[in-house]
Amino acid sequence: MPNVAETFLLSRFARFAAAALLLLAAFTLWQAAYAAAVTSAICAVMVWTRYRAGIAKDSTLPLAIARVSNLLFLTALTPAILANAPGLSQWSYVYPLATFALWSLGWAVLLVLPYLALVIIAGLDPALGPDRHQFVACALLAILLSAVFVFLREYKSRQLAPLRRTDELTQAASRDYLSADLHKEIQRSEREGIEMAVLLIGLDIHRGAPLPEDDIRAILPRIGRYLHSQLRDFDSYYRVADLQFLAILPGINTTEATRRAEVIRQDLGSLLASHDLTLTVSAGVAGLNIGDDADSLQQSAGRALQRAQQQGGNRTQSFSAWSGADGTGASGTEATSHD
Repeated sequence: MPNVAETFLLSRFARFAAAALLLLAAFTLWQAAYAAAVTSAICAVMVWTRYRAGIAKDSTLPLAIARVSNLLFLTALTPAILANAPGLSQWSYVYPLATFALWSLGWAVLLVLPYLALVIIAGLDPALGPDRHQFVACALLAILLSAVFVFLREYKSRQLAPLRRTDELTQAASRDYLSADLHKEIQRSEREGIEMAVLLIGLDIHRGAPLPEDDIRAILPRIGRYLHSQLRDFDSYYRVADLQFLAILPGINTTEATRRAEVIRQDLGSLLASHDLTLTVSAGVAGLNIGDDADSLQQSAGRALQRAQQQGGNRTQSFSAWSGADGTGASGTEATSHD
């Protein structure tokens, strides 16, 4: 999935390309070029559903529609390739690149083989005249360029995979690095004798309430940017679940971290309200205690957040390891604030 800037650009490109293809379909239909109209409409569906598959939480249906459209695309192109139909066979140059964009590498290669067979058959048909040689050359060039793009894509993915530390939607650090980073911060705090706290922010999801997934996905980048603007340069924050963020706050005790968490929680609530989302925000705070490790500190913050949400949400809850067990799964709480 692309990062925030790429998502913005791809959204605009997908909308423009789909709209342009639909207009082209309408124009060719008005010109009674029915094959071209069908091909344009199929490409519009393919472009839009491929984009939706890239941003949807559940991409199964839009990706399936895009792949079916890809197969229909080849079906619609088959007569044009075999007859080298003027004005329509050029559409076939798009097919290899679209196929590699929609399918895994193995499936894409298999689906390009029928296309290549059609091109070779067209090149061997003397009834198509000398233009068939130019068509074959252009089709082979399209396959070659698609192969180059695929190679560059796979090479980039493999080279950058170890370096990716950020969630592509929110620009928060990846959860994969949380435990290692938190372990280092705990060691540094113990070595230098300074305090430390972690803050877990979560959107409140009430049982039975409808979840506007598209609206939430649209607001998540803004939440990420807000957290980036409010935290200090040496703080770090991570997306630990679909609707939860954890921040590591070195040099801050539990009381100060709770005050900061409440400010962040209220501001995020206002941000959600400004986008007509009725969701509330809760926060759990846990300070570093003797004997804590990365796992126990995350669990303490998680229990504090769970306690806040069990009390109705829309509040900040701090955790204390010495308060004794309660009936909610958290070992105890030392401060609570809410609207």
